[in-house]
Formats: sequence, structure tokens, C-alpha cells
Amino acid sequence: MIKQNGRLDFSSFDEIDTWIFDLDNTLYPAHSDLFPQINQKINAYVQMLTGKPQEEARLIQKEYYKTYGTTLRGLMMEHDIMPDEFLEFVHDIDHSCLDPDPQLGDAIRQLPGRRFILTNGTRKHAEAVAGVLGITEHFEDIFGIVEADLVPKPAQENYDKFIKKYGVDPTSAVMFEDLARNLQVPHQLGMRTVLVVPQGTREVFRENWELEGAAAPHVEFITDHLGEFLSHILSVKAGRHPS
Repeated sequence: MIKQNGRLDFSSFDEIDTWIFDLDNTLYPAHSDLFPQINQKINAYVQMLTGKPQEEARLIQKEYYKTYGTTLRGLMMEHDIMPDEFLEFVHDIDHSCLDPDPQLGDAIRQLPGRRFILTNGTRKHAEAVAGVLGITEHFEDIFGIVEADLVPKPAQENYDKFIKKYGVDPTSAVMFEDLARNLQVPHQLGMRTVLVVPQGTREVFRENWELEGAAAPHVEFITDHLGEFLSHILSVKAGRHPS
């Protein structure tokens, strides 16, 4: 775990009462087989829609993802698709590759205040993932892409809708994300920001731009293990300072 600018200082978490977590590659290890399944399903959908071969479809997929925040948003803007069929298709995956994470669950349970999942995926997908991880009951609610009216992160409208829905004070909130660009708006709003980049990220993210921004000022903390990072926060808050 490191802080981007200067020494580790966890005092900024003292007044946090709202803990907001991205889902994919944040609450579960990036090296699991889950997100690659979703990626493959998205590629298959783009192939079916456009009639392009796999590699051309992949280029379209990645360009829409980079430009619009999600491939879905790009397909809606460029091809006027209806989202329900897409969301159902790409999230029809095997969740058995995930394992329960008791350390993460215990740490999230002990966090003081409210806890949310804020994802560009669907509530159904988030519920399935959280259920396997054994962390469902530790969250107040899940704010998915449908709840955001299909406007994905990193668009400010996504975060504004979330904040309004739950009455969140950004200055007493923290956002955990695996993509640095999705932390820029939370930082501007006054949230603490934590970038989660566990082992296996390079294998999952094949695009260089997805790995950019870790050294940017809007990324305050970086961790390669979310459960340990949260446990460290709890230990410091309790007056224990593990080496």
C-alpha cells in the first residue's frame, strides 16, 4: 500500500462515514476468470450486432469503452441498441471461479458508517458476485448502471445521481476503484480516493490507457490488496499500528 504523494497517512479516513466500492476487479481479484468472461461476452455481442470478425469487433468494443465509459453506452449512441438484451447477455456468466473472501467481508462489516457498491454493471451481476464473496449483507445498497439511467462512470452525472439518491456528503466519503480515470470526479467532489491494482491487472487489462493515471494527483492511495488495506485503516482507527 502506498500513498501517491508523501508518506502513508491514514488520518484522512478519520471522518469517513460513507464507503463506496466499485465492483469488477475491485471487490474481487483481477486475476480471477470472471471479468474475462464478461469481456468475451461483450465481444461476442459486438460481433453479432456488427457482423465483424472477432478482432475487428474487439477494436470497436475497446474504442466504445474508452470513449463512452462502457461498450454499452457506445452501442446505444452509435447503434441505438436497447440495453436490456445486452446486459442480460453479457452478465450470463459462471461465477463459480470466485471464492468467498472472509477477510474482506470482515473488514467491510467493521467500517463505520454506510457502505455501497457503485458499478457500471447491473444490480443482478453485483448481487451474484457479492453473494459468492460472502459480503452482500455488509452493504446498504447497490447502485448499478440501470439505477444511473445507463450513464456510466466516469461521467459526473453518474456520481451526481448516486449522491442525490443516497444523500451522500462527498467530503466524508471514500471511493475505491480499479480505474484511475473513474476517481477523477470523486476527487473533485471532495472524496478520498483509493486505486485498487491487485496482481493480475496487466493480464486482465490489455489496453495501456486503462493502466494510466496511477500517479495523478486525484489518486490519493494505491493498494494491491483491498482486504488488507481496509484492515489497516481499522487498525489505525483503533489505535493499533501494525508494521
